[in-house]
This record gives sequence, structure tokens and C-alpha cells, in this order.
Amino acid sequence: MSRIDVFVAPRPNPALIRIMTVVNRVVMLHGIPGVRDLLPFSRLAGLRGVANVRHIDFPDDDRQRLKACCGAGKATFITPNHPEFFTDWMIDKEIVSQVSPLAASWATHGVVNGLGRIMQKFWLANNLIAQIPGNSGAAKEHSIAWALKGHGVLLHPEGGVGWHANVVGPLLPGAVEMGFEALKRGCATDQDSRVWIAPVVWKLAFTKNAEPALAQECAYVEKSLKIERRAADTLPERVHHIYATLLSRDEIACGMAPDERASYAARQTQLLLELSRRLGEGISFDPGANEIAELLRRSRRWLRENTGDAERQKQVRTLADTIQRLQRLGPWASANSRITQEEIAEHLKRIRNDYCKGTLRDTINRFVPQPAGPRCAHIRVPEPLGLHAYPGSIDNALAELHSRMQTAVTTTVAELEAAGGFIFYPNPFYHR
Repeated sequence: MSRIDVFVAPRPNPALIRIMTVVNRVVMLHGIPGVRDLLPFSRLAGLRGVANVRHIDFPDDDRQRLKACCGAGKATFITPNHPEFFTDWMIDKEIVSQVSPLAASWATHGVVNGLGRIMQKFWLANNLIAQIPGNSGAAKEHSIAWALKGHGVLLHPEGGVGWHANVVGPLLPGAVEMGFEALKRGCATDQDSRVWIAPVVWKLAFTKNAEPALAQECAYVEKSLKIERRAADTLPERVHHIYATLLSRDEIACGMAPDERASYAARQTQLLLELSRRLGEGISFDPGANEIAELLRRSRRWLRENTGDAERQKQVRTLADTIQRLQRLGPWASANSRITQEEIAEHLKRIRNDYCKGTLRDTINRFVPQPAGPRCAHIRVPEPLGLHAYPGSIDNALAELHSRMQTAVTTTVAELEAAGGFIFYPNPFYHR
């Protein structure tokens, strides 16, 4: 087993954690006031703020709600939504610094263990837990033990970043499973043990019109992917045209003739069905129309268990990767007749992450994506789920957690819209 796949327990260094909290606020989030808006300093991410989050709207009631379920005698699993990469770490760290400074945080093994021994020591000292695919037992054991000490554990139940801040994706059960196990162990010695699943959601909103910078990023994507811009298109129409062109390329690669009269969603559905059929044949599994998630899960298992046939491995992996990439633009994209600048920014970041590869600029963008303008982070804390008082199953608890998170996101977005916090355009993905 390679070093990247071996779990190494975090060794938190409180002094380093405090230093990183300050650095996070100044360099990563807010930037340096008086300098961050002046040329040429505004072009330097470290002075402007790498994540360019100028303001944090974290109401005291929400902060106290989260703080009340953290601390001694309480095992707490903090579960934020996951709308944006890199900024997630910045905002998560800001949140736990205010409610549970020694909370451990889950991160991908490629970040914790894959950047060399020096960086591994740095991340372990910052109390990061490496999430190792197919080998998460040790990480879960450490998390349960750490939570039972009253420090808290933070992990994103959505898994990977989807770049869709208004919609909470399907949740993975890890936090709830560990919560119930912590409750079982805690009650073995103390019948009054308390275990909480504490959801947190955040929504980023631009603080000024970001269209010029978004148009510039869109032009970069068009050039990178060799997609000709149509002169009359608005900014959202340009984004739609990029997606439609990429979909046509996937259809042609699959031997299907693109039907440009049909909606994007209809074409995407037909292509996914055909790709799923082919993947099912490749791994001897017959998927139903609504079983793509199960098909992908089985394909991952098949790839682990059938390493002898290199050509078939390549075919299965290519089909699975294409299906996953296509699914990242979900039904939510065409659900509303209007689209915001924030949603356009998410589309562009998703495209750049999934399609723009091969240059240093693209690699940096995947790890440290740069926002189109200054933003405010609106953080809210739905009612925590007390597993010690919850009579339902893991599945029921997961469904309740998702409901609370989505309700909080929807309410926050509605409040910002009512206050005039968004710039809207007609949504080209929308079809009645």
C-alpha cells in the first residue's frame, strides 16, 4: 500500500492552528484594507484576499446555536454544505475557530498525504484527517474518538464540490454513521451522552457587479476549449453555448447525432441513458433509468477487482468518468427562469475544473480557483440533529439532515434576493 493510502493520525498543534486562523482571515479571506482595491495590488491574490471574501455574515444566534452543541460531554459532527473548492477550507476554519478551535476536519488524501512529507506534517498539525477512498476505517475510528473527547469533527456530507450553492446534493452517510457509533460508545459509560450532527450552510454573494470579470473568464474558457463565441450572445447564453458544444462533442464521440432543436436537459438525458447502458454491459450490470448512482458505485468496485484487463479497464473508466462529468450539471440548472451572476460564476468554475486542463494556469485554478469579484459569505446554522434523542434510522436521520440544510439554503437565498442582493439574467437552460 502506498504512503498516500496509509492513514496517519493528525497531531494538532494549537499554536499553529491559532496562527493559521489569523493568516486565513487576512491573507486568504479579507485581504488588506486600503490596499486590496488599488492597482496593481488588487491583482495580487495574497493582498486582495485569495478567496476574496470581504465580509462574513454570521449572525450571533446562529453562532451560539452551533457553539451550544460543541464542547465537553458532547460528541459533535459539523456538516457544512460544499459549494466551492478552497474557499470551503477558509470558511470552515473561520467557523470552527469561533465555536470549537480544536475541531478536526476531513480532507482529501491527495491534499493531506500527497504533497510530500513536509506538507503532510503541516496539515496533520492543522488537525486534518485524510479521507482515503476504500480505506476509511482508521479515519472513522480516529474521528469517533476525537468527537467523544468533545473537540468536534467537521466533514462535508456532499462529498466533492459540485459548484451549486443553491442546491444541497445527495448526502453521504459517514457523519451520521459515525454519530450513531459515537452515541453507542458514549452510552456504554454514560447514559447521558449527547451526540449532535450540526449542519452549517453558507452562500457567497458578490458585493458588486462582476459581469466584466465573468465575461473575461468566459472568453478564456472559450479560447481554451476552441469554442467560437457568437457575437449576439449574452453572458449566460455564452455559457449555455459552451455546455451545448461540449455536449455535442460527447454525443458525436458516442456515435449519436446532436439534435440542436432539443433542450440541453433532454439531450443530456438521452446521452446518459446510452452511456449507462454501455457501462452496464461492460461490468455485467443492468441499470434502471434511475440507478446511475448504483451503476457508478458498482463500476468503481469492478475497477478495483478487475485489474488484469487493461483495455477493458480503460473502457469502463472512460465511460464512468464521462457519466460523472455529465451529471455534474444537474436538473437544478434548468429549474428556474432566471440565473444570477453567482450561478454563472459557478458554471464557469465547473467547466474549467472539468474540461480545461494541461496548463499550469488550469492546474492552479483547480486547486485555488479565483473569484470574479469581492464577496460576502452568509453563514447559517440550521437546528442541530440530536442523535441521542432521535428515534429513526441512519437513512431517516440523513434525510432529515438534508432537509434542514436545503431549507436553510433556500431561506438564505430568498432573503438575499428580497434585499436586492443578486443581479439576474434570463436563464438559457430553462424550458417549460
